Amino acid sequence: MRRTDRASRVIAAPPATVYGALLDRKSLEAWLPPDGMRGRVERWDPRPGGGFRMILTYLDPVDSPGKTSDATDVVDVEFADLVPPERVVQRAVFEADDPSYAGTMTMTWHLVAAGEGTEVTVTATDVPAGIDQADHEAGIAQSLAHLASYLEAVR
Repeated sequence: MRRTDRASRVIAAPPATVYGALLDRKSLEAWLPPDGMRGRVERWDPRPGGGFRMILTYLDPVDSPGKTSDATDVVDVEFADLVPPERVVQRAVFEADDPSYAGTMTMTWHLVAAGEGTEVTVTATDVPAGIDQADHEAGIAQSLAHLASYLEAVR
């Protein structure tokens, strides 16, 4: 069954700055992991057809078992489309033995100027059934909050 999850937020930074943070390895490691996780990028190729591999590690895996191991989620991401400074489309595949996490999830990051900031809307389609919708949307919202804090602190 196909499922779509969404979250959005207005960030006090121009679209070009937000777009840059979506395509910068160190920035992504800093803001993308949701609360209770840290991220490390192993491979980085920011171009259409390129992508990255991210290791997300739970800070306390007791209540949050990972998809790849007890403490980690590993995801391979391809950049399917890059339209500066408007859109980043990613295709994500989780490394997991559990078939409920199988398949390719598409994450589309839409950036629209909103006054002196940018409205960022993340739409995830074909979300694997093993990912709880409420938890996923909360995680996306947390990542957007981290992105806002990261970019707004630089201003």
